[in-house]
Amino acid sequence: MNLQTNHPLIPNSNDYIIYKKFVSIHSEDRDILKYPDPSHFEIELPEDITNVYSLRLVNWTFPANYNTFSSLTNNVSMTFLINNPYNPGENMLFNPLEQAIFECLYTSTTNNFVIIIEDGFYNPTQMATELQNKFNVAVSNRIVKYLKDNATPSNDYANLAIQFLEQGGYSKFVIVYNSVGQKIWYGNTSDGFILTNETQNIKNQLDNSNILCGSKQQLPVFSEWGLPDNLGLSRCNANSITITNPETGEPFSPRFYYGDVRPGDNGFWLLPDVNLPNSVVYFIEPTFKINLMGPAYFYMEIANNNCIDETSPYAVNNFTLSTNATNGIVNSSFAKIPIPTTPISQWFDRESLPYKMYWPPAERIRKLNIKIRYHNGQLVNFGVFPYSFTIEFTQYMSQQYKKTNNFAFSPVRY
Repeated sequence: MNLQTNHPLIPNSNDYIIYKKFVSIHSEDRDILKYPDPSHFEIELPEDITNVYSLRLVNWTFPANYNTFSSLTNNVSMTFLINNPYNPGENMLFNPLEQAIFECLYTSTTNNFVIIIEDGFYNPTQMATELQNKFNVAVSNRIVKYLKDNATPSNDYANLAIQFLEQGGYSKFVIVYNSVGQKIWYGNTSDGFILTNETQNIKNQLDNSNILCGSKQQLPVFSEWGLPDNLGLSRCNANSITITNPETGEPFSPRFYYGDVRPGDNGFWLLPDVNLPNSVVYFIEPTFKINLMGPAYFYMEIANNNCIDETSPYAVNNFTLSTNATNGIVNSSFAKIPIPTTPISQWFDRESLPYKMYWPPAERIRKLNIKIRYHNGQLVNFGVFPYSFTIEFTQYMSQQYKKTNNFAFSPVRY
């Protein structure tokens, strides 16, 4: 005691009380005018939370409405060539329309066809149907344009264009899903073709405002590099082939022996065009299985409260060539959240293991800046669907110990 003052000093007993404060945060409660994207916003807490020892994500609910395939992810387009079109003249077929189709395809054997699938989530059968229709429509559009552009009074190309459309356009591509091998097979009933996957290495030049305004991936990727990767194709071009009967040497049609692809086909999913004499089928079997599921995790960042280190894709640059240090990111995120379901659904989960600890305790926290992203840096696209989560704040408060006989309400001493 200091006997020279009327205010005696009470020694610190080093007694503390642990208090847990829970805050429920809803994405729709943000300032939507300032933060229109629910994946990145700042929100003010109802009150100052003082002497914060740690914070942790304890439960959450998110909508599973994500797009596995989207323009922002750059995996909705692929290209192909028809490098060996059926020649009606060589097979003694004197049909003006088939001859005009051959002229169009022969003069564009080095010009890629580009297809763009719709943004969204696909099952394997839907993907096969989408690709087949897109492939055939891309070829039909080029043939119609060729016939109209080259129509003259001395030829009948204008009427041939009408006839071509009345017959349903180009329909020689047949694309199906092998449910046993889990691969999408590409076939054509008469024309040889190449899937030009190497063009995916060139920057996407699609004129799409969504790409310019949206949040694209920020890290280099060596997997999930485009639509062909999701479809089980390699980065190299894939050339279509034909097969022959080893006994007779005649062209042979591929077959799935596990059952019908379409009712009654007995597994023979690709047959030569009966309207084209001596036509043979061409097909491609992908190297790998399809991957239509999308990312398995996304990350939550809370500015100044991140506690998880994250690896980063290796890149050849001055840093990696001149040092043996990693190019990973320290304290890159606050929580890692699994995506356990597919659209359309809502999932609930709890108890994230990582936590942010302060020592000495943080004096006060009032605002949280939140970002929800994938590993590649792209923001998660929640659209208009709200989500919610709960943060647990552990407060570490110094307190003078007061003895009580009621043990049920006595403070925890440390």
